[in-house]
Amino acid sequence: MIRNKDSKNKVSCIIPFWNEGERLYKVLDEVIKVKNIFEVICIDDASDKNKSNNIRKRYSKIEYIRLKQNVGKSNAIFEGLKYTQGSLILLLDADLRNLNHSEIEEAIKIIQQNPDIDMLILRRIKAPLFVKLTRGDVLATGERIIKKNHLLTILNNSTKGWELESKINLFMLKNKKNVLCFPHSGINTHWKWGLSTDLKYHRKKMTDIFSIGLINLIKLFLFFGKKEFSNSPPA
Repeated sequence: MIRNKDSKNKVSCIIPFWNEGERLYKVLDEVIKVKNIFEVICIDDASDKNKSNNIRKRYSKIEYIRLKQNVGKSNAIFEGLKYTQGSLILLLDADLRNLNHSEIEEAIKIIQQNPDIDMLILRRIKAPLFVKLTRGDVLATGERIIKKNHLLTILNNSTKGWELESKINLFMLKNKKNVLCFPHSGINTHWKWGLSTDLKYHRKKMTDIFSIGLINLIKLFLFFGKKEFSNSPPA
């Protein structure tokens, strides 16, 4: 487990994964370079192959937890929260490409130095155009730093599967929380397990995202996550 005792507001990083293989290792290789993370917790959501020995050998400072059965992304993160000590939670997807540890460090620094920020969304600046047109680079990104108490409230409210990002966004919008965006280079992998499995995955993911209702999705599209973090003083 990575420990940074000097952090004023400790950041715990949770990375849930299922059948990610080498993609996960590329993410972890970058994450372990981040100096201001207090701990990294990797949640194996009952992948087909048990890679516990490989992960523990390659990343001795990362806490690895393997679930006995597949529970979905939201519940896997909920399980991971039980092991966290930080008051701020960094969520990262396990299939990211182009992840940059310097950008993650800067994002953590921002939220640690600005306690009025409830969540910092890591906006995917390299997302494809069709993703940006639907604002998926903000609304659907799995990379975000959020106050632990807010995340617990959301997960305790029957959040399951891939509902998490939509429900986090909706909670923040309805409760008028301070949410800012910060650019990062990471981009997720859309096709990775073969056509049949990938199609089932995307169908389930879209069903979960739309579970909050079309009206709420429109509200998020129009009003949520519009503010970018800026170091510039107000005019």
